Amino acid sequence: MSDFVGLTWDHPRGRKALQAADFTGLRWDVQPLEGFESSPIEELAERYDLIVLDHPHLGDALEAKCLRPLDELFSAEELAAWSTDAVGPSFASYTVGGHTWALPLDAATQVSARRPDLLAEAPANWDDALALDVPVAPSLAGPHAFLSLCSIAVSLGGELGDDFFDRSVAAEALAILAEFAHRAPVAASGLNPIGLLELMSTTDELAYVPLVYGYVNYSPRVAFGPPPLGERLGSTIGGTGIAVTRRSEPTPELLDHLRWLLSPSTQRGFIPRHAGQPSARTAWTDPAVDDAAGGFYSQTLATIERSWVRPRFAGYIPFQSAASGIIRDGLEAHSDGKATIDLLATTYQEARA
Repeated sequence: MSDFVGLTWDHPRGRKALQAADFTGLRWDVQPLEGFESSPIEELAERYDLIVLDHPHLGDALEAKCLRPLDELFSAEELAAWSTDAVGPSFASYTVGGHTWALPLDAATQVSARRPDLLAEAPANWDDALALDVPVAPSLAGPHAFLSLCSIAVSLGGELGDDFFDRSVAAEALAILAEFAHRAPVAASGLNPIGLLELMSTTDELAYVPLVYGYVNYSPRVAFGPPPLGERLGSTIGGTGIAVTRRSEPTPELLDHLRWLLSPSTQRGFIPRHAGQPSARTAWTDPAVDDAAGGFYSQTLATIERSWVRPRFAGYIPFQSAASGIIRDGLEAHSDGKATIDLLATTYQEARA
């Protein structure tokens, strides 16, 4: 019987390195990507000692008081070193209220994806992307409809404030998203990022996605790079961190294992060799790691360094799911964009309240 049980997500990038590490006394269970994106964190924390989570879960987790602040378990010097080496805001996204609540194991952000044999160069801006004559599709499944809208709005100069995005910016972002959605091939309908990249890498039915979370596992068959520009780059950071739940009493050996997972040598070596996508800048900028990944890291580094961090208030995860449903319903019905944006804004304000 294992002394500790962890939960991660069921994709080679999410599980293979953790399971291959074979730390005695720790068993890793897995859940689908959709569960990782939407499962109530307080329920999972009752069953698991370690949880691989995304930073927007922190609002609900802190309200439920179900995670341990990691400054109780690691020294300030250790946390500072991991923060300094983390790519983009991947460490900072897990810091709320002066405490760190998870260690960034994996870093990812929304980037563009294309089949280089079907599209030689990625479009530089939204006008060029909308003018493409190859099969294109947006990422709309699960929470990704709202995340795609946010990234486009940020690229257009928008800021997500207390009331929502500026209505004119949000409407322009929705119009761009709608154009891609209405041109998308039937085969892309309902696919999460993994499904879109599988479709792109195994068929000729999809040549370009303007915003999708980067997966090193599909490089170089799929080429990743910056998303189209508006006034600036817009990309919503994802990735995962390892959190320690309140039910857990981690041993020194378990804490040393977490230190090992975050160490530069593991991030540059063990994790990439086991289908992982590291969080350390020392790994992202290592030429050998980048060469082995077909240039994935060098092609997406600038994007993740400038990526946008989602809100982390209690209730954000249910809002994100509801907002994505509102967007999909509006796109499917070809409904008035203003009505969709107004409903999104109202739902956002209610969630914050």
